[in-house]
Amino acid sequence: MNAGILGMGRYLPEKVLTNFDLEKMMDTSDEWIRTMTGIEERRIASDDCHSSDMAYEAAKAALKDAEVNAEDIDLILVATVTPDQPFPTVACMLQEKLGAKKAAAMDVSAACAGFMYAMITASQFVMTGTYRHVLIVGVEKLSSVTNWNDRNTAVLFGDGAGAAVIGPVSEGRGILSFELGADGTGAPHLYQNEEDHIVMNGREVFKFAVRQMGESSLNVIEKAGLTLDDIDFLVPHQANIRIMEASRERLKLPVEKMAKTVHKYGNTSSASIPIAMVDAYETGKIKDDDVLVLVGFGGGLTWGAIALRWGR
Repeated sequence: MNAGILGMGRYLPEKVLTNFDLEKMMDTSDEWIRTMTGIEERRIASDDCHSSDMAYEAAKAALKDAEVNAEDIDLILVATVTPDQPFPTVACMLQEKLGAKKAAAMDVSAACAGFMYAMITASQFVMTGTYRHVLIVGVEKLSSVTNWNDRNTAVLFGDGAGAAVIGPVSEGRGILSFELGADGTGAPHLYQNEEDHIVMNGREVFKFAVRQMGESSLNVIEKAGLTLDDIDFLVPHQANIRIMEASRERLKLPVEKMAKTVHKYGNTSSASIPIAMVDAYETGKIKDDDVLVLVGFGGGLTWGAIALRWGR
């Protein structure tokens, strides 16, 4: 049984924090941020808006797009490193909010690669016939763990949620191949400290990301029996435009064949790939039977890539 995406949705907070706003908060500039990261603005959730709230809005949109009822969901997987609280999980809170009474629920913690981990986990349940509909959500409230006195990281992150319903799709469509990986020796380069703030060695993370995203993309293309000429669209983790461009160049794709939302939303960690996919789909950049490569990396260090033929 082939597993693929039946529907998608996203949610972004209303508040916009621009680079010019950050200029007033710290020693930085719009020009430097845009040049080094490609980010122009990001969304910030209000104090009373939590990860479970954003996940709920994105999940509702995904269920509607998939034409699937909450009661028909067998499993909920929420990828996040910013849960409302240590437990219960965001997934359990989301199950209650949706009324998905028969769904099992758990969170997946793989940082910015979380959505890739959740998507592959979901696909295994569907492909074996164990479950028919799995709801996956990538959601982060990174503003809650950002050190607003650290100009090297504060300019990068934003809040948001993206969701997908994974289920059976027609022959030849859905997930064609995947790769998941981790390297725990890289943990000191990207982690959350005792003050609950994000700490990052930007130089080391940049080198890792450029290498790993390119290699993983090529690996899933080869595993799927495809060539570079078969790839229609790239959806990279929206972390940094320079990292994204390096991945695009490895695949020899033109600029218009790469999803780009980093300028509008910044790095939303596990939410970035689904948010970018919804954006590309809604603007007509992704069409039925297009072959996509999704690729991300995150703290752990973790990474994941998927080759996917779009459509039900």
